[in-house]
Amino acid sequence: MNTQNLKLLSAFILIISSSVAAAEVKVIANSNVTDSGLSADVIADVFLGKVGSLPSGVKAVPIDQDEGSAVRDEFYSKASKKDSAQLKAYWSRLIFTGKGQPPKSVADDGDVVAQVSSTPGAIGYVSGGASVGGAKVLMTIP
Repeated sequence: MNTQNLKLLSAFILIISSSVAAAEVKVIANSNVTDSGLSADVIADVFLGKVGSLPSGVKAVPIDQDEGSAVRDEFYSKASKKDSAQLKAYWSRLIFTGKGQPPKSVADDGDVVAQVSSTPGAIGYVSGGASVGGAKVLMTIP
């Protein structure tokens, strides 16, 4: 591969990776959740099992996306500042010590919306462009 093509390929990869890193994530909740104006830290605490309820007192039921999902990686990177390896190690420690279990995970945005819409207290996240159906948007993480 000549130098010109290598430079073009490198530029293309950089452009693609920067647009992926800039993807929005919507945090959604069941319609019975009255909380609003939550911070990314509070949301992260729910998904990391550090708190079991939202500030309003509603029992939180986090709905995660499957490991390896791009939106999952984006969500945890932005909300909790953990990458997938750190997240896996975090849950491994909690499971091993009996101090926690990770949230239920589903395959994709559509499954998250379906679970969140039908489960009181449920909270989940979807890609920025996803339709949220019967759920409500709590926040958008840029």
